[in-house]
Amino acid sequence: MNGNLILLLHAHLPYVRHPEHEYSLEENWFFEAVRETYIPLLDAFEGMVNDGISPKITMSVSPTLTEMLYDELLRHRFVRHMEHLIELSEAEKIRTKGSPFESSAFLYNAKFKRIRQLYLERYNGNLVSAFRKLQDDGHIEVVATAATHAFLPAFEHYPAAVKAQIDVGIKSYIRSFGRRPLGFWLPECGYFRGLDFFLRDAGMKYFFLESHGVIHGRPRPRHSVYRSVLTPSGIAAFGRDFKSARQVWCASRGYPGDPSYRDFYRDIGFDLPLDYVGSYTGLEGIKTFTGMKYHCVTGKSEQKLPYNRANALRKVLEHAAHFVQEREYDLARLSGFGHFSKSGGPVVFSAFDAELFGHWWFEGIEWLNITIRNISEHRASFRVVTPVEYFDEHSADYMDSIEPSPSSWGEGGYNAMWIGERNHRLYRRLHATVERMTLLKQRIGETENRRERGKNTDSPIHPFTHSLIQRAINQAMRETFLSQASDWLFLMQKGRAAEYAEERIMRHIERFDMLFSMVMNRDVNESRLKEMEESDNIFRRLDILKDN
Repeated sequence: MNGNLILLLHAHLPYVRHPEHEYSLEENWFFEAVRETYIPLLDAFEGMVNDGISPKITMSVSPTLTEMLYDELLRHRFVRHMEHLIELSEAEKIRTKGSPFESSAFLYNAKFKRIRQLYLERYNGNLVSAFRKLQDDGHIEVVATAATHAFLPAFEHYPAAVKAQIDVGIKSYIRSFGRRPLGFWLPECGYFRGLDFFLRDAGMKYFFLESHGVIHGRPRPRHSVYRSVLTPSGIAAFGRDFKSARQVWCASRGYPGDPSYRDFYRDIGFDLPLDYVGSYTGLEGIKTFTGMKYHCVTGKSEQKLPYNRANALRKVLEHAAHFVQEREYDLARLSGFGHFSKSGGPVVFSAFDAELFGHWWFEGIEWLNITIRNISEHRASFRVVTPVEYFDEHSADYMDSIEPSPSSWGEGGYNAMWIGERNHRLYRRLHATVERMTLLKQRIGETENRRERGKNTDSPIHPFTHSLIQRAINQAMRETFLSQASDWLFLMQKGRAAEYAEERIMRHIERFDMLFSMVMNRDVNESRLKEMEESDNIFRRLDILKDN
């Protein structure tokens, strides 16, 4: 063997749940990812296992995503969503008859029916359990990540906030996967000096960095990103290999931009009359993606050719073979260096957003499936391993000790995407919320003390009042977590759904302010509190205040 490949898929979506509306455009983001990425990934992994191939994929499944996957309201709405799409695809089979798009309409109809069947019959609506079983059986490794995907460098000077994001993320992981995690995915690969100590104190053994987080470390590592390194806290870090990552995710230079692949943006939700599509989606009066796209990438021209499934799958075979060949070349070249041959060979670490596969890149699931099968069945000169397997075979004695550099995998490589000219003004409010949350935690102790003292007086604190205060403080913590999500800051900086993104942050901050006032005045409006609990009910099964 010339070396090892670690493939990590980061599965994450921001927490979106709108019980106040019968249909919500934002909830469609979640439904799209479930039908196009998460269920097809599970199906592909299980297909490999049934054929005697262990995929050995590493995944992070964010707490916000697992909370939505568990949510009964969203489960019910996802099934309704699929039933609507099946009805739409049935209508499209009739409408496109005899046209170049007829075969695509039949393709989508079959896919939608299979997704609904898998969700209801194989997975019983519980995708988290399916991922958990794959891990329990040794076929994948799932790592933890932060509670609501906060960009942690933005809270470098608020250690309590960083600790809370990490600790609650781990608590959520334990609830979902029934074990303590060993590894941690930093949201956006965002690292600041000293962050590794937070992870060590939380029991983590390793984490992941963008390539320059390792390459610009001090001293410079002898093995670049092709061997894990030891950080000052004593835990290990992997640096992402930019070359292999770019071949897969880059729309202009990577595989997804090939002219034969399906175009993401041309969707009948925008191409066809609104009253026709809206009658099936439930979002009457709003244009949105349906997942039914009839054109291929073609090129930069607005004139797109009809999608040809056979041509696309031929390209999948070609690109899967190319990826394996390139990794064989890279690892063989690297293993020729003396320091690698003495230390067990190099490792290439490639990480991607899971939603690239199937959602953004329609053929991505097939590409991943064939790539892993090629590596296994064709006896490649390297193998796919999980981090735990890698550490079982490679001693820390061969790792370089470095101080990683501040870094992220966002545009520009540092913090500008999440602390930029379009979103930086909100941090004054976000940081103030963190500071005021400390006061609320102190109020818990004060309330307990008053309750104990009141037992020996004629005016004890009423248990009902005590319970309301506890609930209000817990809800304030939820609003704090939700306000810190990196997704909304990213959308604001990129100018995509920026108005909605800012409204989401401000809604959580304003709810926090209201709860703060109620608690400090010991005058909790239960009906208003209940409304917030029903809407922003993330982590309701976790004791999120304990030790945070």
